[in-house]
Amino acid sequence: MAARDVDQVLVAAAADLEMLRGRSIYMTGGTGFVGAAMLEVIAAANLRQGLGASVVALSRDPDAFAWRLPHLAEAPGITLVQGDVRTAQVEGRYDVVIAGAADASAQLNRENPIAMIDTIVEGTRRTLALARASGAKRMLMMSSGAVYGRFPPGVSLIDETATSAPDCLDPYYAYAEAKRMAELLCAISSARDGVEIPVARIFTLVGPRLPLDAHFAVGNFIRDALAGGPVRVGGDGTAVRSYLHSVDLCVWLFALLARGQSGRAYNVGSDQAVSIKALAETVAAAAPTPCGVTIAGRADASNPINHYAPNISRAKSELGLNVTIPLGEAIARTMDWHLAQRA
Repeated sequence: MAARDVDQVLVAAAADLEMLRGRSIYMTGGTGFVGAAMLEVIAAANLRQGLGASVVALSRDPDAFAWRLPHLAEAPGITLVQGDVRTAQVEGRYDVVIAGAADASAQLNRENPIAMIDTIVEGTRRTLALARASGAKRMLMMSSGAVYGRFPPGVSLIDETATSAPDCLDPYYAYAEAKRMAELLCAISSARDGVEIPVARIFTLVGPRLPLDAHFAVGNFIRDALAGGPVRVGGDGTAVRSYLHSVDLCVWLFALLARGQSGRAYNVGSDQAVSIKALAETVAAAAPTPCGVTIAGRADASNPINHYAPNISRAKSELGLNVTIPLGEAIARTMDWHLAQRA
């Protein structure tokens, strides 16, 4: 995260971070986009506010993480442990567990869906066993808005009570079905073992360190814009998405960890939905040299528009959360960060 981002989270999440004061934390997925952002905030709170939190973060490749983010790998209170979430044997006493391990790779989901399922389901089962054995009282489960599958007709912002689901006979939904099972495992464990587990259903994100060469549309658009354009849209541009900046993401996740109701899911995302075409145009306009947009596909009025954006009224009413960084600013800040890395 950029320095200003960390500063903003420390202020906005100050009360919720107190829940971690002097606590021992076990984290899976700590080296991914979401986990690394949370580690940035915890490391900064330790340094500046004397939080005294200690984190053991599981990583399949700690050396690679240390190369990418040496300031985090060397930060007091942060310990990287090598291991695969499906097989790791991690011992210790932990007060809090953050379960974020999931390879959100479209390529893996397409080419090896069984590995995708194993990582999420077996990884969650093992993490729950560790939480129980370590005496942890609280665990944050990072799930996904993918659990809803295709939105029902007429629904543009989906809420947590929706009964829609992925097509369990379509291998494309391996990631989504695995996340559904992970949530069920958490519900069973919470009822049986007494560990408090709020669930974060995370939607699409934007911010520093979001890959510019993966399956994230906004990342690819930023890549195109920084290269001088044009910004290329592979489809017809009619799909609707929303994007939560990593500052708001961290504030929300620390709030769920501290105050979210156990056994309850909360949508984590922006309710400021836009079409992919409008997103591409926003990115193109924010480029150092504004550029054009090309759209490869043609809109088909006979096909329903694909929506993927959350209703966040539960997070607003129960936890007092909101989106504080609008889309245009979120894109500009992300672009500025990438430009700074090239300087």
